[in-house]
Amino acid sequence: MTTPSRQKPGTAHTRFAGIRTRLEAFEPRPGAAAWIYEFLLFGFKQAWACLFGALLLGLLVATHLFYPAEAAFARYDFLTCAALAIQIAMLALRLETLDEAKVILAFHIVGTVMELFKTAHGSWEYPEPSLLRVGAVPLFSGFMYAAVGSYIARIWRIFDFRFTRYPAEGLSAVLGAAIYINFFAHHWLPDVRIGLFAALALLFHRTRIWFRVWREERWMPLLLGWFLVALFIWFAENLATFSRAWIYPSQKHGWAMVHPEKLGAWYLLMYISFVLVAWLHRAREQTDRNISCC
Repeated sequence: MTTPSRQKPGTAHTRFAGIRTRLEAFEPRPGAAAWIYEFLLFGFKQAWACLFGALLLGLLVATHLFYPAEAAFARYDFLTCAALAIQIAMLALRLETLDEAKVILAFHIVGTVMELFKTAHGSWEYPEPSLLRVGAVPLFSGFMYAAVGSYIARIWRIFDFRFTRYPAEGLSAVLGAAIYINFFAHHWLPDVRIGLFAALALLFHRTRIWFRVWREERWMPLLLGWFLVALFIWFAENLATFSRAWIYPSQKHGWAMVHPEKLGAWYLLMYISFVLVAWLHRAREQTDRNISCC
C-alpha cells in the first residue's frame, strides 16, 4: 500500500519553491561532486524544514542568556509574542503555506492540552512567572509542539514523501489514539508503552519512506526515520531545559542532561505527530479531488 501520494515539486507557492527549482536544476560534475552536492542539498532542505523550530530554539537560548531579569515584560510572555510574530512573518513573507500554519495550530492545541495535564501531575514545570498562560502553562509552550508539526509538514512537502507497505489507516489511527491516551492514563493505570512499541514494530516493520533529495528517490525504514527525528528533538530538548524554558524535577537544583529514556516518549510523540500530519494530507488530497471533479 502506498500512502499518501507525493506532491509535485513547486506545487506549494512559497519562496522556497523557486529556490528549490534552481538548486535541483544545477548540474555538478558526475561522480564525487554530484554526491557532495546532493549531501549539501539534503542539509539545506533539512535546515529549511527546521526553520520555525530553529528560530524558536534560538530564542529560548538567547533570552536565557541575555534577557534582562529586571524587565517589566516577563521572559515567557516575550517568547509567546515572539513565536506568534515569527508565525505571522513566515506567512506574510511566503516562507510557509497556509496548510502548514493549520498544522501548527492543530499541534498547538494538542500540545497545550498535554501540557496542562502533565504540569498538574508534576511531570515538569515552568519555573518563571508570566501573564500569558493557561493555568501553570505559558502560551509559548504550545509553539514548541507546533515546531514539531511544522517540521513534519514542511519536510513532507520539501522531500516529496511517499510510503510503501503502509498499514491500514484505521489501524494506524487507533494506535495513535492509544499512544496519546497512554500519555495521560499511565498516571493511574499501568504504563503500556512497551506494548505500544511492539505494536508499532508489528505494524510498520515493512514500511518504507521514499524521499527525493535531488534526482533520485532514496528510502529508509520508516521506523528508523522516526527514531532519527526523535533523537534530534531530544538534543533540542536538552538545549531548551538548559535555557529553563521548562525543567524536569531532576533539574530543580541545577541543569542536568535529560535522561535518554525520554527518547522513547519523543518517539511515541513523533508517531502521533506523523499520523496527524498524514491525516491532514489525506484531507487536503480529498479536497483537491473534489475540486477537480466539479
